[in-house]
Amino acid sequence: MKKFALLFATAIPAIVFAQDDLVKKLENNKSDSSKKKFVFTDVINLEKTSVKNQGSSGTCWSYSTNSFLESEMARMGKKPVDIAEIYTARNVYIDKADVYVRMHGGASWGDGGSCHDVINMYAKYGAVPQSVYTGLNYGTTKNKFGEMQAILKGMLDAVVKNPPRTFADKMIGINAADYIELSSFSDKPYYEKTILMVPDNWSYDQVYNVKMGDITSIIDNALQSGYTVAWATDVSEKYFSWKNGVAFVPEKDWEDMEEDEQKDLFNGPKPDRKITSKMRQEAFDNYTTGDDHGMHIVGSAKDQTGKEYYIVKNSWGEKNDYKGYIYVTKPYVKYKTTAILLHKGGIPKDMRQKLALR
Repeated sequence: MKKFALLFATAIPAIVFAQDDLVKKLENNKSDSSKKKFVFTDVINLEKTSVKNQGSSGTCWSYSTNSFLESEMARMGKKPVDIAEIYTARNVYIDKADVYVRMHGGASWGDGGSCHDVINMYAKYGAVPQSVYTGLNYGTTKNKFGEMQAILKGMLDAVVKNPPRTFADKMIGINAADYIELSSFSDKPYYEKTILMVPDNWSYDQVYNVKMGDITSIIDNALQSGYTVAWATDVSEKYFSWKNGVAFVPEKDWEDMEEDEQKDLFNGPKPDRKITSKMRQEAFDNYTTGDDHGMHIVGSAKDQTGKEYYIVKNSWGEKNDYKGYIYVTKPYVKYKTTAILLHKGGIPKDMRQKLALR
């Protein structure tokens, strides 16, 4: 542990927070009357824990996937425990620092991570409850990771007092091997594993490659079977409105809209564009789809026109129209998903056979 702590301290020249810039950018994607024009009715709403705020940290992947694990506890009949997201992040930074140094600075570095990082750290290091490990060791009320090196000792002291492997095994009780990560790339063989080629995949983990339509079919089956889903996605588009709590894919690109169409974008339901696997792959290839953010799909809903949405729990606090949740259409999920992670029990039986899952 001391060796990794030393690597961690020497490998971090500074921490840059693109997440804050992203949230500020999305504040412009809004309409003042949006909530009055959308009427959502829940179809499925699975048990979950409260909305959190990741503060000034690029740790959405930890917040979203630990939220997912908390819902997994509820699904298994356990009382959900508030898991310390920063403990997971701390372990990722240590392992990431080791990779960064061994690769002579040639590996990805920063706050970013992937859904599988939470599962991998759970399997390797365990977990601790939020009550004993907030990471807020110097008077702050929200995460502010610029002084990460200064609080490293406090983090290590918390681990000494609270053996994480015991807590993970007895209180959370999941089997890390039961969790599967999937994505969709048309330039790779389907139903085989491939490396998730995004910058935040610093560990070069592989995902199961499925067809684009399989993504929403798997999510639908999971929700109907009582499983929630950790969701990694791109949120940089003008048609993702955090303030209004709505995301869809309009028929026209933003640049092709008239000014009045742009202003009216979130004033009630609009038709979604038909998404193809070619469009999805091109968005990856030209970087318009990136690994921006991680959230937690906890249910499904319909608007007044009958259009289907997923109910998505975010980690930016409760300061939007839906108190920390956002309604996302299926075409948006097909188009902009970078990866999903879920319990293999939520995957349809025929899909498990295609993927040779036991």
